[in-house]
Amino acid sequence: MQRPEDVTAEVRRLLAPNPSPMTERGTNSWLVGRNSVAVIDPGPADAAHVDRIVAACPGGISHIIVTHAHRDHSGGAPLLAARCGAPVLAFGPVGAGRTALMERLAAEGLTGGGEGVDAGFAPDRDVADGEDIVGEGWRLRAHWTPGHFGNHMSLALGRTVFTGDHVMGWATSLVSPPDGDLTQFMDSCRRLLALAPGMLLPGHGAPVADGAGRIREIVAHRQGRTAQIRSALGDRPLTVPALTRAIYTEVAPALLPAAERNVFAHLIALCQQGQAHAEPTISDRAGFRRVG
Repeated sequence: MQRPEDVTAEVRRLLAPNPSPMTERGTNSWLVGRNSVAVIDPGPADAAHVDRIVAACPGGISHIIVTHAHRDHSGGAPLLAARCGAPVLAFGPVGAGRTALMERLAAEGLTGGGEGVDAGFAPDRDVADGEDIVGEGWRLRAHWTPGHFGNHMSLALGRTVFTGDHVMGWATSLVSPPDGDLTQFMDSCRRLLALAPGMLLPGHGAPVADGAGRIREIVAHRQGRTAQIRSALGDRPLTVPALTRAIYTEVAPALLPAAERNVFAHLIALCQQGQAHAEPTISDRAGFRRVG
């Protein structure tokens, strides 16, 4: 049986067996504490992985914490709760944290871009922004960090921050409306920077030693992509697919749907900033032109 990997004196990692282009080698399930343990992101609904989590925590599990409602993070929470009796904590249910615009897009039929939304997810208890979650020998502070997902939450253990899918070292996070919101994403990056983070422990991939540096890289990358998309706009409206093909010239065809969602997220942000205009209104079927 796979054994957990020691990351710090307080934290261990178990890797879920769900590798993919979206999950790298798999989902990181983080075990915080050595006796009564908090499990951050139990991973997909995989009974064998849940068995490994339980076996790695002979002193018991006191909390199950879900960073956000994608199935590769939250799917295993009901299985683990049934095994150990611990409550499931999250910022809120699957739709929590969406802006009014994203709620409208969802109501009009826009659904997730293939990331695996856990449509029925609801925690046993909602965690407030800034709330401390306390266990035996550890204290986590919850920070609402929407952008990749409306109910996304990061957790600070001192200067070590569990960042879910918001900030990773191996790839940039997918921002796919209506659950992803680029304006929220950038605001959350700045909020994480204000924590003066040291090491980041993401939902996928290896720990990130220079947390602040990595966040700055991601902010710069997004700013550059926004400028590129704005430059591609003209006086005549262009659709999301047309813009995507013009910008992502070397992307494999299978990845174009995800790229289109990324472009759409940037276009929404540009419209909100008054730098682009959607005709007739913001949607994934609209035409977009540059303003100014």
